[in-house]
Amino acid sequence: MAVRGLRAGYAGGAPVLKGVNLDIREKTVTAIIGPSGCGKSTLIRCLNRMHEAIPGATADGEILFGGRNALELDPVVLRRAVGMVFQRPNPFPTMSIAQNVAAGLVLNGVHDRSVLAEAVEKSLRRAALWDEVKDKLDAPGVGLSGGQQQRLCIARALAVEPAVLLLDEPCSALDPIATGRIEELLLEIKETLTVVIVTHNMQQAARVSEYTVFMLMGEMVEYGLTRQMFTKPVDKRTEDYITGRFG
Repeated sequence: MAVRGLRAGYAGGAPVLKGVNLDIREKTVTAIIGPSGCGKSTLIRCLNRMHEAIPGATADGEILFGGRNALELDPVVLRRAVGMVFQRPNPFPTMSIAQNVAAGLVLNGVHDRSVLAEAVEKSLRRAALWDEVKDKLDAPGVGLSGGQQQRLCIARALAVEPAVLLLDEPCSALDPIATGRIEELLLEIKETLTVVIVTHNMQQAARVSEYTVFMLMGEMVEYGLTRQMFTKPVDKRTEDYITGRFG
């Protein structure tokens, strides 16, 4: 994906994104960092047009995906290729574990039970959850622990075979053990798809990402290799944020 001159905001408010330009490299993990209110979540939600689902929200510029501007594509079609996992786990409360994973496939017209069962197992394995839930697939998804619910949501996103997976603070509500499981998962799935993660946790960004974006007040201040940005940032504002002088 590539972002060109992306501007976004909300009705009656000042712009949240002010002309962001960014190249997201294929089959890597890119972390987006920055203080609260800098536009991180708005940026990631623009990538699959979730931002526009908010009444009064605006976005213009270009988000190039597959050679086309994603802002001109059917959002439903785009979200099949660009999945998203949110800050808090949100399994569908009336659905079982298996039904949660298969929900996107069913919505897209897949009803063959054998195909769905195979996809459920494959996705749960990719999300490192299969061994924990294989004997209770008919149990409610909301009955799992917080960390398991988040991995269930990741499995649900992976089931439709997206090319890009977006994660907006996916570990902020999880304990260190559950966070570690999610981070291990991200390092595994990047072999087959592109991952973009918003995080406030500097250590997490350093652990899981190859590239990092630092945002401040709606602008992209710096973008580059994570190891370089965390050891020798180009911009003084990046250094000040990473070292905890503000944020």
